[in-house]
Amino acid sequence: MHSDEAYSAVINKILSGGADFAEIFLEERYTGSINMVQGEVEGSVSGKLFGAGLRAFKGTRSIYAYTNELSLDGLMKVAERLRAVISQDRVADSVIDFRNEEFVDVCPVLFSPNNVPKKEKVRVMQLAHEGASTFASTISQVVVNFVEYDQNVWIYNSEGVKAHDRRVRTRLAISAVATKDGQMESGFYGPGAAMGFEFFNMVDPRAAGERAARIADRMVRAEFAPAGRMPVIISNEFGGVIFHEACGHALEATGVAKGASVFAGKLGQKIANECVSAVDDPTIHNAWGSANVDDEGTPTRRNLLIDKGVLKSYMIDRLGGIKMKMKPTGSARRQDYTFAPTSRMSNTFLLPGEYYPEEIIAATDYGLYAKSLGGGSVMPSTGEFNFAVKEGYMIEKGRITRPVRGATLIGKGNEVLTKIDMVGNDLERGQGMCGSISGSIPADVGQPTVRVSELIVGGRN
Repeated sequence: MHSDEAYSAVINKILSGGADFAEIFLEERYTGSINMVQGEVEGSVSGKLFGAGLRAFKGTRSIYAYTNELSLDGLMKVAERLRAVISQDRVADSVIDFRNEEFVDVCPVLFSPNNVPKKEKVRVMQLAHEGASTFASTISQVVVNFVEYDQNVWIYNSEGVKAHDRRVRTRLAISAVATKDGQMESGFYGPGAAMGFEFFNMVDPRAAGERAARIADRMVRAEFAPAGRMPVIISNEFGGVIFHEACGHALEATGVAKGASVFAGKLGQKIANECVSAVDDPTIHNAWGSANVDDEGTPTRRNLLIDKGVLKSYMIDRLGGIKMKMKPTGSARRQDYTFAPTSRMSNTFLLPGEYYPEEIIAATDYGLYAKSLGGGSVMPSTGEFNFAVKEGYMIEKGRITRPVRGATLIGKGNEVLTKIDMVGNDLERGQGMCGSISGSIPADVGQPTVRVSELIVGGRN
């Protein structure tokens, strides 16, 4: 690390080309992963990453460059490249008075990842393997992955922002395959949190393995799902991936500022049933997508996106804010220093409603119960989506009956919001990795149990 005066000089070098704004993002990251197949460790990788990303704005134009040469001379060379791109010489030699962004740490860490012996991590993985492999005779393969990282970031900019944040994350991911009568089905469960090895004081690895195996075992025994339009009840936790993908991305300034979102220009308008409220909250203690400041150094905050069906806010980064003439919401994120930041979700979920899940099921004469969702695809500009149902059941006469497999949910995100007519009181969140133009980042999705009055279900029968 260099002095504030040194970083001020780098920023002034960029500004001397005529930039309106300049920023330095510094990163130091330790990453570790262990891979276990059929109870045997097959690979273990760890390493450190260092680098810096420099950015300049001229109006609504953004120029970004990065380097892993962190000497002052190396940073100055990159700054000169940015200055040359803008190439409008002016004097910029004032010392920037940086102010520290202060906060109460929302992601405290007890046991740093690289201070925990590898054998302890392997022991956790073995418990997960045992939970999955012994769950049922149909389980033919189990793969367990342990992932951890410890990231420190420092951000300086021409407006005097000086921020530092440490982000530690730990995740256990289990994939189980079940085989029966020549058919194969898989199940997955991947809990994670923004904390160290103390995460396993909260999560039972054996139970996590059993959960992945249960999905695979139930589905390999299931018949194929019927097709058609019907009510769909989507379970809590990872069911929130539909809102995340089909609606959440459309509320990011990245698309809204370009008019490439179905929700552009709709602030203050009703976009959902009044039983629907949603937030993006990177301030939840130790949640998978949480941080103290975003990747532009803006303090994070809870953002109310939808309140009783009315669109209240977007997720806005600095550049998006300039284009939209709105203030940033602490929503700028990036995978690492090789990516320029943009507006992204953190922990995004629907708020709980008034119904017990059992009431929602009992009120549904016929339909599909989507207990677990898998991968899918979304067209961001229109919100059109299709998602695989990894674990599904039929609802008949107000009861969950037979398991079904091979179902897909097809619809449009903005239309689904208006068709949610019952919201449960059982909010849970699940963990995943979200990909977009600023890379792959950890993000929580979540919701209580909800009922969509009608969706197209793709199936075979």
